[in-house]
Order: sequence, then structure tokens, then C-alpha cells
Amino acid sequence: MISIKGNKMFWGIPFIGWLILVAVTIACKENPSHDVFEFPDQVSYNLHVRPILSENCFTCHGPDANKREAGLRLDVASEAYAVLKDSPGKHAIVPGSSTESLVFNRMISLDPEEKMPPPSSNLQLSDHQVNIIKKWIDEGAVYEPHWAFVSPKKTPLPKVKNKGWAKNEIDYFVLSKMEAKGLSPSVMADDLSLMRRIYFDLIGLPPSPEVLDELQENGLKPEAVIDRLFQSASYGEKMAVAWMDVARYADSHGYQDDYYRTQWPWRDWVIHAFNKNMPYDQFITWQLAGDLLPNAGKEQLLATGFNRNHKITEESGAIDEEYRVMYAIDRTNTLGKAMLGVTLECAQCHDHKYDPISQKEYFQTYAFFNTIAEWGIEEKNPGFSKKSPAKYPLMEISNKDVEELLQFINMPDSAARVNRLMAGMTKGTNYNSLLDEANVLKVAVMGELDSTRNTYILERGAYDAHGEKVEPGLPASILPFPDSLPKNRLGLAKWLFDKENPLPARVFVNRIWQELFGVGIVDTPGDFGLQGNLPTNQELLDWLAVDFIEHGWNIQYLLKKIMLSSTYQQSSIVRKEHLMLDPENKYLARFPRLRLKAEEIRDLILASSGLLNMEIGGPSVKTYQPAGLWEAATSGRGNLSKFQLDTGKYLYRRGLYTFIKRTVPPPSMMLFDASNRDACEVERLKTSTPLQALVMMNDPVVLEASRVFASQLLKEDPNPEKGIGYAFYSIIGRKPDEIESKILGNHLTSFLGEYREDRAKAKRIIEVGKYPIMDDLPVAKLAALAQVITLIYNMEASITKA
Repeated sequence: MISIKGNKMFWGIPFIGWLILVAVTIACKENPSHDVFEFPDQVSYNLHVRPILSENCFTCHGPDANKREAGLRLDVASEAYAVLKDSPGKHAIVPGSSTESLVFNRMISLDPEEKMPPPSSNLQLSDHQVNIIKKWIDEGAVYEPHWAFVSPKKTPLPKVKNKGWAKNEIDYFVLSKMEAKGLSPSVMADDLSLMRRIYFDLIGLPPSPEVLDELQENGLKPEAVIDRLFQSASYGEKMAVAWMDVARYADSHGYQDDYYRTQWPWRDWVIHAFNKNMPYDQFITWQLAGDLLPNAGKEQLLATGFNRNHKITEESGAIDEEYRVMYAIDRTNTLGKAMLGVTLECAQCHDHKYDPISQKEYFQTYAFFNTIAEWGIEEKNPGFSKKSPAKYPLMEISNKDVEELLQFINMPDSAARVNRLMAGMTKGTNYNSLLDEANVLKVAVMGELDSTRNTYILERGAYDAHGEKVEPGLPASILPFPDSLPKNRLGLAKWLFDKENPLPARVFVNRIWQELFGVGIVDTPGDFGLQGNLPTNQELLDWLAVDFIEHGWNIQYLLKKIMLSSTYQQSSIVRKEHLMLDPENKYLARFPRLRLKAEEIRDLILASSGLLNMEIGGPSVKTYQPAGLWEAATSGRGNLSKFQLDTGKYLYRRGLYTFIKRTVPPPSMMLFDASNRDACEVERLKTSTPLQALVMMNDPVVLEASRVFASQLLKEDPNPEKGIGYAFYSIIGRKPDEIESKILGNHLTSFLGEYREDRAKAKRIIEVGKYPIMDDLPVAKLAALAQVITLIYNMEASITKA
């Protein structure tokens, strides 16, 4: 992006940032301050020992019986203390005596035949790690249950020195960690920065200059602003973005032929559920088992589309049962990652190598999803034939349903929808059924078989290798599945939200924290198991989880609690001592500077320019992308084989509604780390590449928006210099200072001179995009101001939440 004050262009961060980064790296090497080098006064199994054993020992001496060597298991105290089968009279671990513990002796052995881990594993313990193990054994080798598998409890607020800083309970926990590390909090963010932060976090859109002026005139009251934004329909859209990644929502089936699918009414329901502040336990229960609820209606049934969002094949050469099994496995793995935060998928082919989850327990969980009335292979033209089997079970939504029951669904007019669906149709399409589809939507949902389908352990995970027959159940290490619950998806949901279940509240609270601060309290949001990272502040995570449950799983309550804390309202200005003591900002002595998500970058550009179509819900839209991309990257078959750009207002919809074809996802969004929706994702990658700068400088969305914004400004005032300040305020959320104004003014002068001499070049600049051009404006002025606005969009500050 661009550092405007230095008037230089760099990819990722300004040049001075690189200098700071290098200095910090050198300082950290000279004065290591990472926790791994700190020797604890008292060694904890969970904090210090288990990570060492998990990384170096559990592959051969952990939960997986199939891979266990010498009959030795080190993750369970009773087995680690027991007499060794291969060495009578000896013990792997003797509590209180490292010299008598064979594990320790093998760790320090110089004999390559005896040494553990063996040299062939390419693993080697450091002296620090060996000393940790020694001290732990000498102190009694006390095992502790894994923190995430123990129900969270609220602990008393920790004592802090700077009590005046804390606004609520969150701040006590954060400040306690800060003070322990020798850190102090940052000052509070200025009003404009805080308002922009709150707006992006709650509705994913920038506040307009008029809104910012109003808030400043009336005095900034964050709580009132938060409450007002909760009432905005845009709140549900913002919250839905992350849930689409979790739910692997897409507009095509995936695989080679990649046909169109009509699941967007489910997305409309998600927006609606967030806007009505549906409690999280109900939100998940409806999606897992809405069809099994007593007196379930069409809304509850529609919610279960969550578990039909997975990829579906329509290739006639595929094996039906193989793909049906794949669908059930996808749902099982999604449950593990999205709701439990554990890597269930690691137990599909064998017992989990690290977590106490057996292969049998994996397929007991899988059994809840193995009784769906579905087929594995989709037939041609899915969604346009009433006989397509893999779409079943499905529900039909008519105009009458929308008028009477499902008013939150944005049912577009039939003719316009048919025109869009017809784009790219292959020869032989049944247009009568297409017209029927335009008036009656068909959405894939959940539904049970009339008869029972047996579930077996699948040996090595192969679909046709049936082993032991199993009944529905769940991992006992998390929470045993009680006999009193029904052995169906509704019983699964009840188990999930049992007050003793240690994971669901922690996992969701952690993801909300991640949405606001960029990184969760557990920075492995999909893995709370033994291989996942420890929380940076477990007491805070547990307090928030319990508080969330106590307040009825209220998502808006949770957001508001965090956003009203001093922790959230800090400035993002980086101080030297912060970089030295906490370069990764783990302890939040400042607010992190975060690049906006791909969808939010698009929304910022469209909203600030006045182009944004604020319509809520409805079908996805195809926006600008390189010509020929779909045609070159796919089989050439199917009703999405050819790309047809949407037109009119549909071109300017929010990023949430961008059409996602799984085999060729939208390139500009993918370059900014959006998900291709192949599988459940609970965390997006964070990359910084030159291609991102090229997108911001060349994407038709950016250039078109700049031209339209410039047209509006020149229409109001023919002096282009007058419009620069307003454009800056709209995009960045503050007014430019004197240096910035001078630099932008100089660029305007330079562009004006260039385009007055080369009118053809100026004309090419303003012809980008489909939005009508204002012919009555001077071409050179319009092109020059548009280029300056593009420059502002390319500033680092424009696409950063700070």
C-alpha cells in the first residue's frame, strides 16, 4: 500500500515499518524475552511439560494405539507410572525421582540407540526442555487434565496496580497480564479512530463524514453508537461474513462441472438471525437440527441448510456411496472445527495421535449425520429438475411463503432472476423448469431417512471398508453423551449446549475476540486440543465463556461487553517499549492495526464513493473479473461454464453477496485472503503480497468508484481541490493534515497537466466500469481527481482498522 507522507509506494507496510521490524528482530535475538526461555519457579504439566511431550513424544507414545511403541503411553499418568512391559522392574516416570525415570535417562543418553527422541525422527530436545522435564519429575510429575476439556469457571478478578484504567471486568484480566510483563496500557484512541473501528466491527462499513460530524458535535458516547448500530440491518450482514466461512457457503457445488446451487435463502436467514439477536445456542441448534424440533416450521427447516452447504458432485462416473460418505464426513469435521474447536478429522482413519479421541468415537459422532435422506451423485442441471436426487432432502419456498412466513428472504422479481440464471446455460436447458425455479426456490436442507442406516467404523477411513458397527455417541473426553438424550441431531445439539460441556462457549467467545482483535485468546481457533496453542489469558477466556452462558448466549451482549472495555478502546499507536517487550502484541497493550477483510475493502470503496447498493439479502452477483477466467479454468460443462457479468445495481452489492464459484472463486477477493469455501474455515490467512497492491491500483471496482466519486464532487464544486479533503474524510475517517493535503494537491496538479496534454489517456481513465459517465464534466479534471481518489484508496490507512 502507499505511505503518503513519504510519497513512496511499498507493498504491505511503509518502509519505516521494515526498519522497525529489523531492529526489533535484532533486539529480540540479543535479549530473548519469549516465554519459552523463562524457567518457571514451579513447573506445570499443562503449561510447560505437555507441549514438549506432545511435540516430541506423543506420536509414538500417545493416544493412538495403532502407532504406540513399546506399549508405552506418556499422556496418561497411570500408564506413564506403570512398570514397563519391555523392562521389568523399571518405570518410564517415577514421581519425585528423575534419576530413576527411564524417560529422563533416555532423553539425556548419548547412545544413539537409546536416545529419545531417536535421531531418525529429526527431533531434538533443547537443554531448556530437558531441564523442564527433570524439574517436573523431581517435583512429583503431577499430571493435569487438559485445560480445554475442563468446564470453565469464573475466577475472582485479579489485583492490578492501575485500577483507574479498568472500565469493566475484561480490563482487570488484560491489565494483570500486562503488568506482569512490565507493560502499560496505551492512551485511549481518538474519537474519530474509535468510531471508524466500531463501525467496521459492527456493520463492516465506514461512517460517513456527516455521521462523524454529528457524533463529534453531540459528544462521543460509544455505548449509544453500539446500540444504534445493533439496530442496523447491516449488522447482520457484517456478522454473516465470518459465518459464511464457517458454514462453507458457496453458489456452486464444486468439483469439475460445478453447477449452480440455490442456497442463498439460507444466507438470508443467517442475516435475519443475527439481526434479531438470536441466542447462539438457538442459532446453532436450528442449524444442526431445526427439522427435528417439535412443531418445526419452514424457518427452522431452512436453518438446517447449514449442513447442506458442502461440496456436491454431479459427475456421472463417480461412486454414489463414496460421495455420500464424504458429505457425512464433511459435516462431522465441520462440527468439530466450528462448534467444538477440536481436530476431529484426525481420528477418521485411526485413533487421534494427540487428543483423547478414538476412531470409534469419530464414527459415533459421524453416525448423527449418517441417516440423512440423500444420495451421493447429483444429476445434470441441479436445481432445475424436480427429480435431481442429491438435492433431496430439500424445501420449496414460494412467493406465498415469503409473504406470510419468511419475510426476511429477499425474493427478487422472477423475470430478472430468470435472466441472470439463464446466463451461461448450456444447450438443452429446460427453460420451463427454469421459469418454475424462478417462482419456487428449492433449498437443500436436512431430513432423516424413514428407515435406519447402519453406521460402521470405516477401516483406514475408506468408504467401503466396514468395521465394527457403532451407535451415535460423542467423545467422552469432552463430555460423555448421556443415555437420556435422543440419539439424533437434536440430542447432539442438547449435548453441545449442556452446561458442563467445556468447549462451545469458549470456542465462540474466542472467535468473537478474534474478529475484534485479529487474533483469538487461543490463536489456534480450530484446535483447542493438545496440539493447539495455550490461551494467552485463560482466566479471561473462561470468565467470558461463563459470562456469555449466564447472559443467555447473547451475542450482542458479548460484543458490547468487549467493545466497552478500555482494552478495546486503546490507541493503536505503537510504542518502542511495546515492540521490545511484546512484539506480537499478545498482551494487548495497544489496539492492533488490522487490514480489513476482502469483503470490507470492497464495501469501503463502494460506500465511500456512493455506489453501494444497500439492499439486504437475495441472490449472489457476478462482479468484475478477468475475461475468460471461468472458461479457461473449468471443464466447459455445466450451467456455470460461461461467465456473465451482472448489470445495473447488482454490480454494486456488498462483498458478502459476491458470487462464489468454488472451482474459480473471485480473484480479487482471494488475493485479499477470502475463503474459497471448499471446507469449514474459522480463521483466514493474513498475507501481504505485491498482488494486493496491484489489485488496489488496477481493479475496475476501485477505478470506477474513484471516477464516480470524483464526478459527484465536481458536480457539487467545479474546483477539484475542494473535493480532495471530503474524499479523504470519507475514505480514511479523518481530515488530511497539512502535509497530506499538500502532497495530494501536488498530485492533482501533476495529473491535470498530464491529462490536459493527453486527452485520450484521460478518457481511458474515466471509461473503466459500467456506471454511466457524466458527459458534462471536463475530462481532464474528472480523470485527475479520480486518480487522486484512487491514490487515497491505496493508502495503508484506508484499508486498515486502527
